[in-house]
Amino acid sequence: MDTMNKIGYILLLCTAFSCRPERHNILTDLEKADGWELLFDGATLNGWRDYNGTGLTAPWEVENGSLSAQGKGDDGNGYIVTQKQYENFELTFDWKIAKWGNSGVLYHVIERPQYDVPYVTGPEYQVIDLVDFPEESDDDQEVGADYGMYAADAVKTKPKDPGEWNTSRILFDNGHVEHWLNGEKIVEFEAWTDDWFQRKNRGKWKDAPEYGLLHKGHICLQDHGDRSWYRNLKIRELPRKQKEVNLFNGKDLSGWEIFGTEKWYVQDGLLICESGPDKEYGYLATREYYTDFDLSVEFKQEDNGNSGLFFRSCFFDDMYGWQVEVAPPGQDTGGIYGWDDWLAQIPDEKEHILRMGEWNTLRLVVKKDRVTTWLNGILMTDLTDEEIGKAQGRIALQIHDGGGIKVLWRNLILKQL
Repeated sequence: MDTMNKIGYILLLCTAFSCRPERHNILTDLEKADGWELLFDGATLNGWRDYNGTGLTAPWEVENGSLSAQGKGDDGNGYIVTQKQYENFELTFDWKIAKWGNSGVLYHVIERPQYDVPYVTGPEYQVIDLVDFPEESDDDQEVGADYGMYAADAVKTKPKDPGEWNTSRILFDNGHVEHWLNGEKIVEFEAWTDDWFQRKNRGKWKDAPEYGLLHKGHICLQDHGDRSWYRNLKIRELPRKQKEVNLFNGKDLSGWEIFGTEKWYVQDGLLICESGPDKEYGYLATREYYTDFDLSVEFKQEDNGNSGLFFRSCFFDDMYGWQVEVAPPGQDTGGIYGWDDWLAQIPDEKEHILRMGEWNTLRLVVKKDRVTTWLNGILMTDLTDEEIGKAQGRIALQIHDGGGIKVLWRNLILKQL
Protein backbone atom coordinates (compact mmCIF):
# COMPACT_ATOMS: atom_id res chain seq x y z
CA MET A 1 0.00 0.00 0.00
CA ASP A 2 1.51 3.34 -1.01
CA THR A 3 1.81 6.31 1.35
CA MET A 4 -1.27 8.15 0.07
CA ASN A 5 -3.43 5.04 0.35
CA LYS A 6 -2.15 4.45 3.91
CA ILE A 7 -3.13 8.00 4.87
CA GLY A 8 -6.55 7.52 3.33
CA TYR A 9 -7.00 4.22 5.17
CA ILE A 10 -6.05 5.81 8.50
CA LEU A 11 -8.50 8.67 7.89
CA LEU A 12 -11.21 6.15 7.12
CA LEU A 13 -10.56 4.30 10.38
CA CYS A 14 -10.65 7.57 12.28
CA THR A 15 -13.97 8.46 10.73
CA ALA A 16 -15.42 5.04 11.43
CA PHE A 17 -14.18 4.57 14.99
CA SER A 18 -12.14 7.09 16.98
CA CYS A 19 -13.88 10.09 15.49
CA ARG A 20 -17.35 8.66 16.06
CA PRO A 21 -19.23 10.74 18.68
CA GLU A 22 -19.13 9.08 22.10
CA ARG A 23 -22.52 7.68 23.11
CA HIS A 24 -23.85 7.97 26.63
CA ASN A 25 -26.78 6.76 28.71
CA ILE A 26 -27.10 3.45 26.90
CA LEU A 27 -26.69 -0.19 27.85
CA THR A 28 -24.77 -2.68 25.77
CA ASP A 29 -26.22 -6.11 25.12
CA LEU A 30 -23.69 -7.56 27.56
CA GLU A 31 -24.72 -5.10 30.28
CA LYS A 32 -28.36 -5.96 29.75
CA ALA A 33 -27.56 -9.66 30.02
CA ASP A 34 -25.69 -9.00 33.28
CA GLY A 35 -28.74 -7.30 34.81
CA TRP A 36 -27.78 -3.65 34.47
CA GLU A 37 -30.46 -0.97 34.18
CA LEU A 38 -30.32 2.74 33.43
CA LEU A 39 -31.40 5.21 36.08
CA PHE A 40 -31.36 8.06 33.54
CA ASP A 41 -32.29 7.73 29.87
CA GLY A 42 -30.42 10.86 28.75
CA ALA A 43 -33.53 12.64 27.53
CA THR A 44 -36.15 12.79 30.29
CA LEU A 45 -36.51 12.82 34.07
CA ASN A 46 -38.57 9.65 34.01
CA GLY A 47 -38.00 7.48 37.08
CA TRP A 48 -37.12 10.41 39.36
CA ARG A 49 -39.18 12.53 41.77
CA ASP A 50 -38.77 14.91 44.68
CA TYR A 51 -37.72 13.51 48.03
CA ASN A 52 -40.92 13.22 50.09
CA GLY A 53 -42.90 14.13 46.99
CA THR A 54 -44.99 12.55 44.28
CA GLY A 55 -43.86 14.69 41.33
CA LEU A 56 -40.69 16.49 40.32
CA THR A 57 -40.37 20.17 41.18
CA ALA A 58 -36.75 20.22 42.39
CA PRO A 59 -34.21 22.27 40.36
CA TRP A 60 -33.05 19.47 38.07
CA GLU A 61 -33.11 19.46 34.26
CA VAL A 62 -31.88 17.44 31.31
CA GLU A 63 -28.98 19.29 29.71
CA ASN A 64 -26.99 17.93 26.74
CA GLY A 65 -27.61 14.32 27.72
CA SER A 66 -26.86 14.86 31.41
CA LEU A 67 -28.99 15.08 34.53
CA SER A 68 -28.17 18.56 35.73
CA ALA A 69 -28.62 20.28 39.11
CA GLN A 70 -29.31 23.95 38.50
CA GLY A 71 -27.64 25.08 41.71
CA LYS A 72 -30.86 26.38 43.28
CA GLY A 73 -31.11 23.85 46.10
CA ASP A 74 -29.92 24.13 49.68
CA ASP A 75 -29.46 21.92 52.72
CA GLY A 76 -33.20 21.30 53.08
CA ASN A 77 -34.28 21.23 49.44
CA GLY A 78 -33.25 20.15 45.97
CA TYR A 79 -33.10 16.37 46.42
CA ILE A 80 -34.42 13.90 43.86
CA VAL A 81 -34.83 10.16 44.34
CA THR A 82 -35.41 7.12 42.18
CA GLN A 83 -38.92 5.73 42.08
CA LYS A 84 -37.50 2.28 42.80
CA GLN A 85 -35.68 1.13 45.93
CA TYR A 86 -32.46 -0.92 45.93
CA GLU A 87 -30.87 -3.18 48.53
CA ASN A 88 -27.59 -4.75 47.36
CA PHE A 89 -26.20 -3.22 44.19
CA GLU A 90 -23.37 -1.98 42.02
CA LEU A 91 -23.87 1.61 40.84
CA THR A 92 -21.70 3.44 38.31
CA PHE A 93 -22.03 7.05 37.20
CA ASP A 94 -20.18 9.92 35.57
CA TRP A 95 -20.21 13.33 37.20
CA LYS A 96 -18.74 16.79 36.91
CA ILE A 97 -19.14 19.81 39.12
CA ALA A 98 -18.78 23.56 38.91
CA LYS A 99 -15.93 25.36 40.62
CA TRP A 100 -16.50 25.51 44.40
CA GLY A 101 -19.33 23.03 43.89
CA ASN A 102 -20.82 20.58 46.37
CA SER A 103 -23.20 17.68 45.64
CA GLY A 104 -23.60 14.01 46.50
CA VAL A 105 -25.04 10.61 45.63
CA LEU A 106 -26.96 8.96 48.45
CA TYR A 107 -28.37 5.45 48.75
CA HIS A 108 -30.66 3.46 51.08
CA VAL A 109 -32.67 6.67 51.46
CA ILE A 110 -36.22 6.39 52.79
CA GLU A 111 -39.13 8.74 53.32
CA ARG A 112 -41.00 9.07 56.60
CA PRO A 113 -42.88 12.02 58.13
CA GLN A 114 -40.10 12.32 60.72
CA TYR A 115 -37.43 12.97 58.07
CA ASP A 116 -37.23 16.36 56.38
CA VAL A 117 -33.98 15.55 54.57
CA PRO A 118 -32.62 12.29 53.13
CA TYR A 119 -29.08 12.45 54.50
CA VAL A 120 -30.17 11.51 58.02
CA THR A 121 -31.38 8.18 56.61
CA GLY A 122 -28.85 7.00 54.02
CA PRO A 123 -25.09 7.18 53.36
CA GLU A 124 -23.60 9.62 50.84
CA TYR A 125 -20.83 9.39 48.27
CA GLN A 126 -19.42 12.92 48.48
CA VAL A 127 -19.18 14.90 45.25
CA ILE A 128 -17.29 18.16 45.71
CA ASP A 129 -14.67 20.46 44.20
CA LEU A 130 -11.88 19.42 46.54
CA VAL A 131 -9.36 22.08 45.47
CA ASP A 132 -11.45 25.22 45.30
CA PHE A 133 -14.12 24.64 47.95
CA PRO A 134 -13.97 27.76 50.16
CA GLU A 135 -14.71 26.14 53.52
CA GLU A 136 -12.56 23.90 55.69
CA SER A 137 -13.70 20.28 55.72
CA ASP A 138 -12.85 17.08 57.55
CA ASP A 139 -11.26 14.20 55.67
CA ASP A 140 -14.52 12.27 55.73
CA GLN A 141 -16.30 15.18 53.99
CA GLU A 142 -14.06 15.36 50.93
CA VAL A 143 -14.52 13.93 47.46
CA GLY A 144 -15.37 10.24 47.28
CA ALA A 145 -15.72 9.86 51.06
CA ASP A 146 -18.55 8.04 52.79
CA TYR A 147 -19.74 11.37 54.15
CA GLY A 148 -19.23 11.80 57.88
CA MET A 149 -17.99 8.22 58.29
CA TYR A 150 -15.05 7.02 56.17
CA ALA A 151 -12.46 9.23 54.46
CA ALA A 152 -11.17 8.40 50.99
CA ASP A 153 -7.58 7.29 50.41
CA ALA A 154 -5.80 10.61 49.80
CA VAL A 155 -3.11 9.04 47.62
CA LYS A 156 -5.54 7.31 45.26
CA THR A 157 -8.18 10.04 45.15
CA LYS A 158 -7.52 12.00 41.97
CA PRO A 159 -10.59 13.91 40.81
CA LYS A 160 -10.60 15.81 37.53
CA ASP A 161 -10.69 19.60 37.44
CA PRO A 162 -14.08 21.32 37.85
CA GLY A 163 -16.06 21.06 34.63
CA GLU A 164 -14.41 17.76 33.62
CA TRP A 165 -16.06 14.36 33.81
CA ASN A 166 -15.22 11.81 36.51
CA THR A 167 -16.34 8.19 36.73
CA SER A 168 -17.43 6.75 40.08
CA ARG A 169 -18.66 3.42 41.38
CA ILE A 170 -20.48 2.45 44.58
CA LEU A 171 -20.65 -1.20 45.61
CA PHE A 172 -22.96 -2.26 48.41
CA ASP A 173 -22.94 -6.04 48.82
CA ASN A 174 -24.65 -7.26 52.01
CA GLY A 175 -22.81 -4.70 54.12
CA HIS A 176 -19.52 -4.71 52.20
CA VAL A 177 -19.00 -1.21 50.78
CA GLU A 178 -16.58 0.16 48.21
CA HIS A 179 -16.22 3.64 46.66
CA TRP A 180 -14.28 4.02 43.42
CA LEU A 181 -13.12 7.13 41.58
CA ASN A 182 -11.61 7.16 38.10
CA GLY A 183 -10.58 3.52 38.25
CA GLU A 184 -9.17 3.55 41.80
CA LYS A 185 -10.77 2.04 44.90
CA ILE A 186 -10.63 4.87 47.42
CA VAL A 187 -12.93 3.66 50.25
CA GLU A 188 -13.64 0.17 51.61
CA PHE A 189 -15.41 -0.83 54.83
CA GLU A 190 -17.98 -3.15 56.36
CA ALA A 191 -21.26 -1.56 57.45
CA TRP A 192 -22.83 -2.31 60.84
CA THR A 193 -19.62 -3.54 62.48
CA ASP A 194 -18.33 -2.29 65.85
CA ASP A 195 -16.08 0.16 63.99
CA TRP A 196 -19.02 1.43 61.93
CA PHE A 197 -21.19 2.01 65.00
CA GLN A 198 -18.37 3.72 66.87
CA ARG A 199 -17.95 6.20 64.01
CA LYS A 200 -21.70 6.75 63.79
CA ASN A 201 -22.19 7.30 67.50
CA ARG A 202 -19.28 9.69 68.06
CA GLY A 203 -19.49 11.81 64.92
CA LYS A 204 -21.93 13.74 62.77
CA TRP A 205 -24.69 11.14 63.14
CA LYS A 206 -24.67 10.68 66.92
CA ASP A 207 -28.06 12.45 67.16
CA ALA A 208 -29.56 10.60 64.18
CA PRO A 209 -30.37 7.21 65.73
CA GLU A 210 -31.67 5.58 62.54
CA TYR A 211 -28.95 6.88 60.18
CA GLY A 212 -27.41 4.25 57.89
CA LEU A 213 -29.30 1.29 59.34
CA LEU A 214 -31.54 0.69 56.34
CA HIS A 215 -30.86 -2.29 54.12
CA LYS A 216 -32.96 -0.97 51.23
CA GLY A 217 -33.93 2.44 49.91
CA HIS A 218 -33.88 4.98 47.11
CA ILE A 219 -30.88 6.36 45.22
CA CYS A 220 -30.79 10.14 45.76
CA LEU A 221 -29.02 13.06 44.06
CA GLN A 222 -28.35 16.33 45.84
CA ASP A 223 -28.52 19.92 44.59
CA HIS A 224 -26.61 21.71 47.34
CA GLY A 225 -26.75 25.14 45.74
CA ASP A 226 -24.10 24.49 43.06
CA ARG A 227 -24.20 23.30 39.47
CA SER A 228 -23.47 19.62 38.97
CA TRP A 229 -24.05 17.13 36.16
CA TYR A 230 -24.57 13.35 36.06
CA ARG A 231 -24.77 10.86 33.22
CA ASN A 232 -24.39 7.12 32.57
CA LEU A 233 -26.12 6.25 35.84
CA LYS A 234 -26.25 2.45 35.71
CA ILE A 235 -27.21 0.01 38.45
CA ARG A 236 -27.08 -3.75 38.83
CA GLU A 237 -28.83 -5.48 41.73
CA LEU A 238 -26.99 -8.15 43.73
CA PRO A 239 -28.55 -11.02 45.70
CA ARG A 240 -29.23 -10.99 49.42
CA LYS A 241 -27.15 -13.45 51.44
CA GLN A 242 -28.84 -15.47 54.15
CA LYS A 243 -27.18 -16.04 57.52
CA GLU A 244 -27.96 -17.03 61.10
CA VAL A 245 -27.44 -14.50 63.88
CA ASN A 246 -27.31 -15.04 67.64
CA LEU A 247 -28.77 -11.75 68.87
CA PHE A 248 -27.73 -12.32 72.51
CA ASN A 249 -24.28 -13.61 73.48
CA GLY A 250 -25.25 -14.55 77.04
CA LYS A 251 -22.60 -12.23 78.51
CA ASP A 252 -23.53 -8.60 77.92
CA LEU A 253 -25.72 -6.29 75.83
CA SER A 254 -23.37 -6.11 72.84
CA GLY A 255 -25.34 -5.39 69.66
CA TRP A 256 -28.21 -3.73 71.54
CA GLU A 257 -29.18 -0.17 72.45
CA ILE A 258 -31.23 0.94 75.46
CA PHE A 259 -34.04 3.49 75.04
CA GLY A 260 -35.64 4.85 78.20
CA THR A 261 -34.75 4.57 81.88
CA GLU A 262 -36.01 1.08 82.68
CA LYS A 263 -33.59 -1.72 83.63
CA TRP A 264 -31.87 -4.09 81.20
CA TYR A 265 -29.08 -6.36 82.41
CA VAL A 266 -27.49 -9.80 82.07
CA GLN A 267 -27.41 -12.27 84.96
CA ASP A 268 -26.51 -15.97 84.91
CA GLY A 269 -26.53 -16.00 81.11
CA LEU A 270 -30.03 -14.51 80.91
CA LEU A 271 -31.18 -11.19 79.49
CA ILE A 272 -33.46 -9.55 82.05
CA CYS A 273 -35.83 -6.62 81.75
CA GLU A 274 -37.22 -5.03 84.88
CA SER A 275 -39.21 -1.92 85.69
CA GLY A 276 -37.24 0.97 87.14
CA PRO A 277 -38.26 3.78 89.49
CA ASP A 278 -39.79 5.81 86.63
CA LYS A 279 -42.23 2.97 85.77
CA GLU A 280 -42.30 4.10 82.13
CA TYR A 281 -42.03 2.32 78.80
CA GLY A 282 -38.55 1.01 78.08
CA TYR A 283 -36.95 -0.70 75.11
CA LEU A 284 -33.89 -2.74 74.29
CA ALA A 285 -33.40 -2.62 70.53
CA THR A 286 -30.97 -4.25 68.15
CA ARG A 287 -28.55 -1.69 66.78
CA GLU A 288 -29.04 -3.23 63.32
CA TYR A 289 -32.13 -3.52 61.15
CA TYR A 290 -33.62 -6.91 60.30
CA THR A 291 -36.30 -7.04 57.62
CA ASP A 292 -37.09 -10.62 56.54
CA PHE A 293 -36.28 -13.22 59.20
CA ASP A 294 -37.25 -16.27 61.23
CA LEU A 295 -36.67 -15.49 64.92
CA SER A 296 -36.95 -17.91 67.84
CA VAL A 297 -36.74 -16.66 71.43
CA GLU A 298 -37.48 -18.06 74.88
CA PHE A 299 -39.00 -15.98 77.67
CA LYS A 300 -40.16 -16.45 81.26
CA GLN A 301 -42.45 -13.98 83.00
CA GLU A 302 -41.89 -13.19 86.66
CA ASP A 303 -44.21 -10.83 88.50
CA ASN A 304 -46.24 -8.85 85.96
CA GLY A 305 -45.12 -10.20 82.60
CA ASN A 306 -46.33 -7.36 80.40
CA SER A 307 -43.73 -7.01 77.66
CA GLY A 308 -43.44 -7.44 73.90
CA LEU A 309 -41.29 -8.21 70.90
CA PHE A 310 -41.14 -5.36 68.38
CA PHE A 311 -40.15 -5.85 64.72
CA ARG A 312 -39.44 -3.53 61.79
CA SER A 313 -39.46 -0.69 64.30
CA CYS A 314 -37.68 2.66 64.66
CA PHE A 315 -37.09 4.95 67.60
CA PHE A 316 -37.98 8.61 67.41
CA ASP A 317 -39.44 9.91 70.68
CA ASP A 318 -40.86 6.41 71.22
CA MET A 319 -40.60 3.03 69.51
CA TYR A 320 -42.71 2.98 66.36
CA GLY A 321 -43.51 -0.27 64.66
CA TRP A 322 -45.31 -3.54 65.30
CA GLN A 323 -45.29 -5.73 68.38
CA VAL A 324 -45.81 -9.38 69.11
CA GLU A 325 -47.58 -9.26 72.44
CA VAL A 326 -45.98 -10.85 75.49
CA ALA A 327 -48.39 -10.35 78.38
CA PRO A 328 -49.98 -12.02 81.41
CA PRO A 329 -52.54 -14.81 80.84
CA GLY A 330 -55.70 -13.74 79.04
CA GLN A 331 -54.05 -10.78 77.28
CA ASP A 332 -53.27 -12.15 73.78
CA THR A 333 -49.65 -13.28 73.98
CA GLY A 334 -48.65 -14.07 70.40
CA GLY A 335 -51.03 -11.51 68.90
CA ILE A 336 -49.91 -8.51 66.82
CA TYR A 337 -50.34 -4.93 68.04
CA GLY A 338 -49.92 -2.08 65.56
CA TRP A 339 -49.23 1.62 65.95
CA ASP A 340 -52.18 2.20 68.25
CA ASP A 341 -54.51 -0.80 67.97
CA TRP A 342 -54.67 -4.54 67.54
CA LEU A 343 -54.06 -6.04 64.12
CA ALA A 344 -54.52 -9.63 65.25
CA GLN A 345 -55.69 -10.98 68.60
CA ILE A 346 -55.52 -14.65 69.45
CA PRO A 347 -58.61 -16.86 69.93
CA ASP A 348 -59.76 -17.31 73.54
CA GLU A 349 -59.27 -21.07 73.26
CA LYS A 350 -55.51 -20.51 72.79
CA GLU A 351 -54.96 -18.43 75.91
CA HIS A 352 -53.97 -21.55 77.88
CA ILE A 353 -50.88 -22.08 75.67
CA LEU A 354 -48.92 -19.44 77.63
CA ARG A 355 -47.17 -20.95 80.66
CA MET A 356 -46.90 -18.15 83.21
CA GLY A 357 -43.78 -18.41 85.37
CA GLU A 358 -42.24 -21.05 83.08
CA TRP A 359 -40.08 -20.87 79.98
CA ASN A 360 -42.02 -20.31 76.74
CA THR A 361 -40.79 -20.41 73.14
CA LEU A 362 -41.96 -17.65 70.82
CA ARG A 363 -41.30 -17.88 67.09
CA LEU A 364 -41.77 -14.91 64.76
CA VAL A 365 -41.45 -15.15 60.96
CA VAL A 366 -41.58 -11.91 58.96
CA LYS A 367 -41.27 -12.05 55.18
CA LYS A 368 -42.38 -9.19 52.95
CA ASP A 369 -45.95 -8.36 54.08
CA ARG A 370 -46.69 -11.60 55.95
CA VAL A 371 -46.22 -12.13 59.70
CA THR A 372 -46.71 -15.44 61.48
CA THR A 373 -46.23 -16.24 65.16
CA TRP A 374 -46.09 -19.46 67.16
CA LEU A 375 -46.18 -19.89 70.93
CA ASN A 376 -44.81 -23.17 72.27
CA GLY A 377 -45.17 -24.70 68.82
CA ILE A 378 -48.80 -23.62 68.27
CA LEU A 379 -49.70 -21.17 65.48
CA MET A 380 -51.10 -17.99 67.03
CA THR A 381 -51.19 -15.42 64.23
CA ASP A 382 -51.01 -15.42 60.44
CA LEU A 383 -51.30 -11.85 59.20
CA THR A 384 -50.79 -10.09 55.88
CA ASP A 385 -50.42 -6.29 56.05
CA GLU A 386 -49.40 -3.85 53.32
CA GLU A 387 -47.85 -1.30 55.70
CA ILE A 388 -45.70 -3.94 57.38
CA GLY A 389 -44.55 -4.99 53.93
CA LYS A 390 -43.21 -1.50 53.23
CA ALA A 391 -41.34 -1.13 56.52
CA GLN A 392 -37.81 -1.74 57.75
CA GLY A 393 -36.44 -1.48 61.24
CA ARG A 394 -35.07 -2.94 64.43
CA ILE A 395 -36.08 -5.81 66.65
CA ALA A 396 -36.80 -4.61 70.17
CA LEU A 397 -37.89 -5.96 73.53
CA GLN A 398 -40.31 -3.85 75.55
CA ILE A 399 -41.03 -3.10 79.18
CA HIS A 400 -44.60 -1.85 79.59
CA ASP A 401 -45.27 1.15 81.78
CA GLY A 402 -46.88 0.87 85.21
CA GLY A 403 -44.06 -0.84 87.08
CA GLY A 404 -43.73 -4.25 88.66
CA ILE A 405 -42.55 -5.99 85.49
CA LYS A 406 -39.81 -8.59 85.22
CA VAL A 407 -39.25 -10.84 82.21
CA LEU A 408 -36.29 -13.14 81.44
CA TRP A 409 -35.09 -13.85 77.89
CA ARG A 410 -32.65 -16.33 76.35
CA ASN A 411 -31.72 -18.07 73.07
CA LEU A 412 -32.56 -15.25 70.66
CA ILE A 413 -31.65 -16.93 67.35
CA LEU A 414 -32.46 -15.21 64.06
CA LYS A 415 -32.20 -16.61 60.54
CA GLN A 416 -32.20 -13.96 57.84
CA LEU A 417 -34.45 -14.84 54.93
